[in-house]
Amino acid sequence: MHPGALIYFTSDHSSGAPGIYPYGLCMALGIILCFVFLLFTMWKMKFNESATDKILIIGVFGTGFGIFAAMLFQSMYNFIANPEAGFHLGGMTFYGGLIGGVVSFLAVYWLYIYVVAPRTKIKFLQNNMNATLTDALPFIPIGICIAHAFGRLGCFFGGCCYGLPSDQFNTWGLPCAAPLPGVNVIPTQLYEMFFLLLLAAVMSLLYFKFRLYYNFSVYSIAYGIWRFLIEFIRDDARGEFLGAALTPSQKWAIVMVVLGVGYIFLQKYVLSKHMKHPEAAPAEEPKQQEQTAV
Repeated sequence: MHPGALIYFTSDHSSGAPGIYPYGLCMALGIILCFVFLLFTMWKMKFNESATDKILIIGVFGTGFGIFAAMLFQSMYNFIANPEAGFHLGGMTFYGGLIGGVVSFLAVYWLYIYVVAPRTKIKFLQNNMNATLTDALPFIPIGICIAHAFGRLGCFFGGCCYGLPSDQFNTWGLPCAAPLPGVNVIPTQLYEMFFLLLLAAVMSLLYFKFRLYYNFSVYSIAYGIWRFLIEFIRDDARGEFLGAALTPSQKWAIVMVVLGVGYIFLQKYVLSKHMKHPEAAPAEEPKQQEQTAV
C-alpha cells in the first residue's frame, strides 16, 4: 500500500490497461453507501418524496463542497508548514471536509427554506416537505460514519494517516506507509475504520430502537475523544496550527467535543420544537371505492 497505488484490470501493467486508485474507489464506495443508508432511513421514517429529494440533492452539494474544503484545509496546513513551497491545492483532511460539508449543507438548506421556497412558482422548488432537517439530523451522523470508515480504508491502501513504527510499542504492525520503506507501522487507519463502523452501529441502535435524537452529540463527542487519543500514535504529520503543543486534529477534536455538548442543549430546547416526526403520522386510510348501481 502506498500513495499512487493502482489496481489493474489485467496482469500486464505496461500495456496501457486501465487502472483505478484504491483510495478513490473506497471514497466513492463510502459516499454511495452513505446516501443509500440515508435514502433507506428516510423511506423507513416516512419522509415524503419532496423531503427525500431535497435533502439528498442538498447533501450531494454538501459532499462536493466538503471534498473541496478537505483539500483546501490540507493545502493551508502544507503552506503554513512550508511557505517556501507555495500554495498548491492537493491532499485532504477529514476535519476540513466535515466543516465544509456541514456549513455548505446548512447554508444551502436555509437559503432554500427561507429565500427560494417562499418566492418560487416552480412546483418542484416549493416547500412540500413533510419533514425538516431537524428530523434528519439524528441519523445523518450515521451516514457520515459509514462514508468516513470507507475513507479510512482508502487511507490504508493509499499509505496516509499511518501510525508510529510498531517496534516502539512492541505491537502488531503492517508496512502500510510508503514514506517508511521496510518499517512496520501501527495501522491506525484500520483502527479508526473499525471504530467508526462500531460507532455507526451504536448510533443506529440508539436511533432506530430507542428513538434517541441526540446522535450528533454522540458522534461529535465520541469521535472527538477518539481522534484526540489516536493522534498520540499517529505519525502522519499534518502541519502546524496555532502552536505545536497539540496536533491540528487534536485541536479540532476538542472543538468537536465542546460542540457536541452544546448540541445537547440545542436539540432539547430549540430543534426538538421544529421536528415534524413524519414517522408518527397516522397512515392514510385508503379511499373507499364508490359503488355504482347496476
